[in-house]
Amino acid sequence: MKRGFFTVMAAQFFSSLADNALFVAAVELIRMSGGAEWERAALVPMFALFYVVLAPFVGAFADSRPKGQVMFISNAIKVVGCLMMLFGTHPLLSYAIVGLGAAAYSPAKYGILTEMLPASQLVKANGWIEGLTIASIILGVLVGGQLVSPHAADMLLGIDVPFFETGIDTAPEAAIALLILLYALAAWFNIRIPNTEAPLRPLPRNLLALIPDFWSCNKKLWNDRLGQISLATTTLFWGVSGNLRYIVLAWSAAALGYSTTQASSLVGVVAIGTAVGAVVASVRMKLHQATRVMPLGIAMGLLVVAMNLITNVWVAAPFLIFLGAIGGFLVVPMNALLQHRGHNLMGAGRSIAVQNFNEQACILALGGFYTFSTGLGLSAFGAITGFGLLVAGFMWLIQKWHARNLVAHKEEVDHLMDVAKNDNMHG
Repeated sequence: MKRGFFTVMAAQFFSSLADNALFVAAVELIRMSGGAEWERAALVPMFALFYVVLAPFVGAFADSRPKGQVMFISNAIKVVGCLMMLFGTHPLLSYAIVGLGAAAYSPAKYGILTEMLPASQLVKANGWIEGLTIASIILGVLVGGQLVSPHAADMLLGIDVPFFETGIDTAPEAAIALLILLYALAAWFNIRIPNTEAPLRPLPRNLLALIPDFWSCNKKLWNDRLGQISLATTTLFWGVSGNLRYIVLAWSAAALGYSTTQASSLVGVVAIGTAVGAVVASVRMKLHQATRVMPLGIAMGLLVVAMNLITNVWVAAPFLIFLGAIGGFLVVPMNALLQHRGHNLMGAGRSIAVQNFNEQACILALGGFYTFSTGLGLSAFGAITGFGLLVAGFMWLIQKWHARNLVAHKEEVDHLMDVAKNDNMHG
């Protein structure tokens, strides 16, 4: 791997660490202010909102300038969202602004991989960056959980800033203030990312002209016989994964009686499994073998339902590790295949923006479904059951879709598989 790749990984680690710690702090901030259960559940879809709304623009923005610069700007936007949360803006709106920064960050983060590395290293690179992202999720939720604990709160709130009244009076507010420093550290790594010398695509004077271009790119990926399957699979995976953070928090409270600090450790346990699965997949799987992992998506949905049967933490921990490992092994080869097809069809930034639009739309839809269910008074157990069955059913349909392609469009699929195999061997 090139040296610049590890700088990208460091920047991604600290930015993602802050994102996930901030999620836990925002959940606790709403809880302490007397917000309803549905408001806490709504944090997940609110984070996804700008991914969906700005999808036609962020990919082109990432392709218009050096990607390290794009990542720096994105982290600055996240800091603005934190400051809004500190100074009285509703946490849902503030967290949506943090999501805006993340939406701009993602096409640059993944797009730079295809500019920096050959196709033969994409699966390995995805394994590294997904594994590191999952590690940052583990530490992020653990750090967030600890920062809002009474012990850490006493320490943080005891810090006196001379000549300045901060107005920070609660544990989650103190945690959010500290997390701004993590975003600053990520920004420092951003400015040290080397320029890949990849050709830039200037933004058009009329930004609305990007909308037809985006939909054209979206259509290209959905019409590609391998792109459509990898896109559908990763879309569903991230829809599950994005909402699983809050679902595990809610389930831990209902099934185990856990506080936010205690429940955050179980979210980290899921992420440990995902990291293991991601690393194993990066070693064992090749680009042209990606579609073999689809049955694992059905298993994920059914395992989410099975969570309702667990009432003991000693059973819950290994179960959640296994659930995470299945997800990690599923997403790495599928993500690499999707990046490969997208890069060939339209360029890195635009293809990642299309991917983000679909994945975040799924997070928004599934998060909306879960939030709506809890808003209607459905218990955490009932909402989890409906969520898991929905996921397993959709993954079964995607598997049938690919099987039909192998019969109805065999020559086309075989050709695309050969391209992926050759690029994997000689890229």
